[in-house]
Amino acid sequence: MKHTHQCFLQVMADPASTKPFGPEETQRILRHLQTPTVFTNMAAGWPALLWTAERLSHCLRDKVLRFRLGRKEEKNTPLFETQCSYVEARLEDFLSWTRDQTGPLHVGPFCEYPNSEYWAYADYKYIAMLFEDRPSMFEEVKWSDFGFEGRDGRASTLWVGTGGANTPCHLDSYGFNLVLQVQGRKRWHLFPPEDTVNLYPTRIPYEESSVFSRVHVVHPDLRRFPAFHGSRVHVVTLQPGQVLYVPRHWWHYVESLDPVTVSVNSWIELEEDDVERVGEAVTRTVACAFKRDDDTDDWLNPTEVMKDGVASHQDNMQSVNLALRACAQRHNKPTRDQRDAGLLKRDSGRQIKERIKDSVAFRVPFGPHLIAVLPETTKHLEVQSQEEEEERRDGLTRCRPAGPADGTHEELVLATITTNDLLDCLLHPDVIARVTELLLERHTGSHGSTNDMK
Repeated sequence: MKHTHQCFLQVMADPASTKPFGPEETQRILRHLQTPTVFTNMAAGWPALLWTAERLSHCLRDKVLRFRLGRKEEKNTPLFETQCSYVEARLEDFLSWTRDQTGPLHVGPFCEYPNSEYWAYADYKYIAMLFEDRPSMFEEVKWSDFGFEGRDGRASTLWVGTGGANTPCHLDSYGFNLVLQVQGRKRWHLFPPEDTVNLYPTRIPYEESSVFSRVHVVHPDLRRFPAFHGSRVHVVTLQPGQVLYVPRHWWHYVESLDPVTVSVNSWIELEEDDVERVGEAVTRTVACAFKRDDDTDDWLNPTEVMKDGVASHQDNMQSVNLALRACAQRHNKPTRDQRDAGLLKRDSGRQIKERIKDSVAFRVPFGPHLIAVLPETTKHLEVQSQEEEEERRDGLTRCRPAGPADGTHEELVLATITTNDLLDCLLHPDVIARVTELLLERHTGSHGSTNDMK
């Protein structure tokens, strides 16, 4: 805590002298970044840097939050939110629990969960709802320093957790992410969009705009997921006062390292999101068509609220058509990117590479105030023994028919395909992207790719 307090004093001391970039320059930097990057001093002077769990507890008083709890155990499978326990409690109860105070009088609903065995996470809490009776708190988050005029706590979410609390590896369908670390440290494991094939994507559990990985990226089971061996992880430990930029469609697994952590984030919308909304509407339609309210497995993420149960097919198809219509309208009206097409050059991932007509090519000013998160070596992913390497290779060739020496063939024993297995194929990001492209071609009469509409 002493180190954290010193960080607060440092960043609050003289905000004017510690701001390395102005809003316009920061916007230009964000347009050119192609990898996760840490801004070390851009939040200097933000009142939100004083949002420790203690202060938030005082501000929120008797307001009840929903906490997700998981066991502190090393497993080689992800702990999805459908597999967690949940309690509703005040932040005061949460803090008493972290201090090892026992009994229902002190820790309330946490009394059944020893903090030596469980972590807790109040994740994805909309600040606009938390502080609806204290709107002045919104102004303490100043995304306008990053060039997003008028953007503050209203468009942000709050995350409060204990050591070990984590978010399963996933990618967000929309926009990019800015994350301010307020208290404690969090470790981020990030993977580029090109690693999707190595991360075994799944939409079960289903959550709108979240694609999960079936791999526990910190303790991977390479026997089940051998392709993960080829992934390229970028790891960073985010310190209090720092802001992490997470590019569009980058996979990430996040874990709290200290006894109490607090962070604030905001997802920044992009024009490309119109196309993604079509894909998300298609995903929802297919998932709901295969699943029912009485389905025995927990296929629907607790954060995904569907009023009156699973949405009807008619309602889902209406969502598909509305998304198509909105995307087509934008396609017919030139966007800023399209008007500036002569000024921009993009790579295959739609990231801006350079401004062609700039008299001087822009170079991202990496340095002590702007630190790129570089890929780590693959040492931690390497198979540890010859036996494991043989099993990994066996996993890649297990489905090949092989007969005994006399030439006869034994019958292959194949696993039964489940509904979730089928959905993993039908809702694979590559499949949804192609379906979206075909729907847009049919709806607009265009024969171009979805990239032409971005």
